[in-house]
Amino acid sequence: MSQSVKNTTATGKKNKGFSAEEQAAMKERAREMKAEARANKDRAQGESDVLAKIAEMPEPERSMATRLHEIIKTSAPALLPKTWYGMPAYANQDGKIVCFFQSAQKFGTRYATLGFNDTANLDDGALWPVAYALKELTPAEEARIAALMKQAVS
Repeated sequence: MSQSVKNTTATGKKNKGFSAEEQAAMKERAREMKAEARANKDRAQGESDVLAKIAEMPEPERSMATRLHEIIKTSAPALLPKTWYGMPAYANQDGKIVCFFQSAQKFGTRYATLGFNDTANLDDGALWPVAYALKELTPAEEARIAALMKQAVS
């Protein structure tokens, strides 16, 4: 065990400070705590932004997007909610969008879309879907989305 860890000097006297290694470790921990605080703040702000975008949607999309948000948070808790091109989206730890919800009303289409970007781990051979039309969320669709989310972040 090093002398600084024993908190004594070679002469047996008490050491009155922290070693350079201990100071470096404390500084590193302080940086880690600041990074964790920033991440928590970013998560909270992102969630607030996503919920605000969902609140702007007309029914039934608002209810569908709210439920989809809950499913994603539960099945892929590591994803960070954020807005992307004005849509609710969910990013990985690198800030890259994994999936998003596109409102039918906003884009004048006949169905809402749950889309996945190339960061989603959905690869299945040489051809696989990266977007799903959503007209409503039944328990069957909810279960399928939960499974897709787990696969996307695996």
